Amino acid sequence: MKLKTASGPALPKFDFQQFAEDFRTLDPRDPGLWPFAPKVVILLLVFVVLIAALGWFGWKPQLDELDAAREQENTLRQEWLAKKQQAVNLEAHRKQLEEINRTFGALLKQLPNASEVEKLLVDINQAGVGQGLQFELFQPMPEAPKDFYAELPIKIRLTGTYHELGAFAGDIAKLSRIVTLNDISMEVGKDSLLTFNTIAKTFRYLDDEEVARQKKGAKK
Repeated sequence: MKLKTASGPALPKFDFQQFAEDFRTLDPRDPGLWPFAPKVVILLLVFVVLIAALGWFGWKPQLDELDAAREQENTLRQEWLAKKQQAVNLEAHRKQLEEINRTFGALLKQLPNASEVEKLLVDINQAGVGQGLQFELFQPMPEAPKDFYAELPIKIRLTGTYHELGAFAGDIAKLSRIVTLNDISMEVGKDSLLTFNTIAKTFRYLDDEEVARQKKGAKK
């Protein structure tokens, strides 16, 4: 005995030649008479083109704006966190600045002003004479302006014993103003005396007018 299998209605076969023929015979002046298949395909194409145009001209600028807004948000968040950190440490920064100002002020006081330079030169000379040294050369050189101070070099040549020269260097270090000894050289002379050559440098701070004049000259 043979069993019969139930089967549904057969699907219509797609006729590509007929589909192509429908497109070739379309009358663009009378869309109402177009066959069903071309109508569906053209409607789908129009729909896809509209969606693409909407995405390109409508959604894309909005998405770009959204990305830019997100980047700006991240930047503002980082700035906020940095400012918050500064606000938390504000008091510590103020104390540190006050300490720097005090230290700078103390160092600045060790620099002579224009009226005190002559006295400082006398003090350097007296430091050598007081130790029994003989000055062979004491020649102030042109000053060299820096940012907020001027460097005053002095060529010095002294003759004396080793201990006298050491005591002279110690007295220079004890001066209330900053004086440094640079480019030191020594030569043995007669009677075992030493000739001491050096460039002593002291510094003076520039007043506001001199600083302004120096900045103006630098710009020129």
